Amino acid sequence: MKQTQIIILDFGSQYTQLLARRIREQNVLAEVVDFSIKPEELKQYPNLKGIILSGGPASVYENDAYTIDRGLLETKLPILGVCYGLQLITHLFGGTVELSEKQEFGKSKLFIDDLNCKLFIDVPNDKNVWMSHADHITKLPENFIQVAHSENSIAAIKHSDKEIYGIQFHAETTHSEYGAQMLANFLFEVCQANKDWYVKAFIEKAITDIKEKVDNQKVILGLSGGVDSSVAATLISKAIGKQLTCIFVDTGLLRKNEGQQVMETYTKNFDMNIKMVDSSELFYENLKGITEPESKRKMIGKLFIDVFTDEARKMSKDAKFLAQGTIYPDVIESSKQGHTSKTIKSHHNVGGLPEDLGFELLEPLRDLFKDEVRQVGRELGIPDIMIDRHPFPGPGLGIRVIGEVTKEKCDILREVDDIFIKALHEEGLYTKVQQAHVVLLPVKTVGVMGDNRTYEYLAALRSVDTVDFMTATASHLPWDFLDRVVNKIINEVKHVNRIVYDVTSKPPGTIEWE
Repeated sequence: MKQTQIIILDFGSQYTQLLARRIREQNVLAEVVDFSIKPEELKQYPNLKGIILSGGPASVYENDAYTIDRGLLETKLPILGVCYGLQLITHLFGGTVELSEKQEFGKSKLFIDDLNCKLFIDVPNDKNVWMSHADHITKLPENFIQVAHSENSIAAIKHSDKEIYGIQFHAETTHSEYGAQMLANFLFEVCQANKDWYVKAFIEKAITDIKEKVDNQKVILGLSGGVDSSVAATLISKAIGKQLTCIFVDTGLLRKNEGQQVMETYTKNFDMNIKMVDSSELFYENLKGITEPESKRKMIGKLFIDVFTDEARKMSKDAKFLAQGTIYPDVIESSKQGHTSKTIKSHHNVGGLPEDLGFELLEPLRDLFKDEVRQVGRELGIPDIMIDRHPFPGPGLGIRVIGEVTKEKCDILREVDDIFIKALHEEGLYTKVQQAHVVLLPVKTVGVMGDNRTYEYLAALRSVDTVDFMTATASHLPWDFLDRVVNKIINEVKHVNRIVYDVTSKPPGTIEWE
C-alpha cells in the first residue's frame, strides 16, 4: 500500500517547510509544492489525504496576490489554510480581509468558540499561539463559522458542511502551545491519514533513487566535516561506493585544528576517496575590504565553487554529478523552494553555482530538517561525535568575524571559540544546547589588565536552544560557567579584553549574526 500523503501549497512563508517538518513528525509524508498546482496534477499523489495552504508575506486583496486554482476547492479533499492560507480561503469564498489596526506578531491567547470542532480535540482553551499577521478577517464568508478567536482577530474558521478549515496562527511553531495536537487532529481526525512515513523508509528510497540517477557515473562531493555533508557522503557512498570522491576544501575559515580532525575522522570511520585542498590564502586575499554580510557570503561561495570545481575536474574529468549536503533550512532561507518567499540570507550550497558548472546536482537531503538528518546519520551508523556536532555555516568564520575578514581575526576567533566549545563539552552542556559559537566584533574597547590600559577586541558568545532551527531562544547557561569561560578567554587569548553573551531569540534575530 502506498504511503498516505499531504501536500502543502507554498505561498512563501518562512515557516512552510517547518510545517512539512511538523507533519512528518507525525509519521505522515508531507511534500511542499508550488501554489499554482492544477487539480489534474493531483494524480501524481496516489494516496493524497489533504491539502494545506501555507502562510506568506503577501495580502490577498492586492491585485497580483497569489491564489490557487478554484478547482482545488471542489476536490472534496480536506483543506487547512494557515495565516495567508486562511485569508485566501476567506477571500475565495466571498469574505473580506483587510489591513488590521491592531496587528499581531508573537504570542497571543487562543479562545476556542466551538469545543466540538475537530481541530481542537484534546486542546485546552486559553492557550498561547504564535501570530504573525498584519491583515485579518473583517467579514466571514457565507457558510463559514468562527471556531476560535484571539483578543484582536478571528483566529480559526470552518466551513459548515465541508472539511475546509483555516487558522490565523502558526500551529507549526514551537511557540504555539498544543500546535502539534491541532495538526495531528487535522491529519488523523479530519484527513484520516495513516502513520506510515519513517526514516528507514526515507533511506531505502534515497539509496534506490541515487543508484537509479547515478547509474555507473562518478560523483564529486564537497565535504565540510559537518553533519549534513557527512550524512550525504555516507548515504551516497552506501548507494554507489567508490564512484564517490569527496573533496575537503580548507578555506582558512574553519575552526581550530578542524582540517586535521576532519581528515582523521573520515580516514578512521569511512572507506571513501577523500582529498584535502588548502586554499586559505586565496580566501583571505579575496575577502580583503569586503564587510557587507551578503557580499562576503557570495564571495566565499564563489571561491569555494571555483576551488572545488577546479579540483573536481582535475581528479575526475568524467564525473557527472556534484553532490551537496543541502537541507531544508538552506533552501528556505535562500528562497529557492518557491518564487514567493523573501531572501533572509544566501547559502553557498544552494546559490552561486555557475551555469556552466558541468555537473548535475545530487542533493539527497534537501527535504530533511537538521534533526531528521541526524536520525538518518545514526541509522547509517555514523559515530555520535559527528552526528551531535553543532551546525557550522558554509562560509565558516567568514560570517562570524563581523566586518572585514583577515587571518589575524580568524586566528583570534578560533582561540576564543575553542575555549567556549571545550568548556561546554567538559561541563556536559554541549549536547544540551543545539548551537553554540563565538562572534568577533569589529569593535575595540578599553580595558584594564594589571595596571595597564588595554584597547582590544570585543567577542560575543552565542548559544541557542531550538527544535527546528527556524525559531530559537538563547540558552540559559549557568552564570558561574559563563564566568569561568570569560575569565579563561581574557587570560589566555591575546587581543580580546571584553566578552558579551547574546540573549536574542529567533525571531527577531537569526542564530548567526550575519
